[in-house]
Amino acid sequence: MKVEELVPIPKIKVHFKLSSFKSVPKDAGCYVLTAFDNDISYIGLSDNLFNRFQQHLDNSEKTNPTKEGKVIYFYFAIYDIKNLPKLERTWLNQFSSKHGRLPVLNKIYSPVG
Repeated sequence: MKVEELVPIPKIKVHFKLSSFKSVPKDAGCYVLTAFDNDISYIGLSDNLFNRFQQHLDNSEKTNPTKEGKVIYFYFAIYDIKNLPKLERTWLNQFSSKHGRLPVLNKIYSPVG
């Protein structure tokens, strides 16, 4: 599934590399890690996108190639912190309904608050 198929679409994109970290705000939001062709590898949420971006860069599971490609982009949408779980779950459901599974790097569904 391509990131452009998500509703709502996360429209802000940076390269998933250390030199991009200053472009990621410290706001709350949901985000998507994608391969070069914008195929979704991971969907997540964070109360601080800046910190989460750096945590993922330090995680070899997120930086090493998967069977579906290597993560190249970090898309995100700044979002109301109270509604983050709902947005993340919506995106995960959209992906799952199309593929019958979670994205390759997601291990569990997010809890619904």
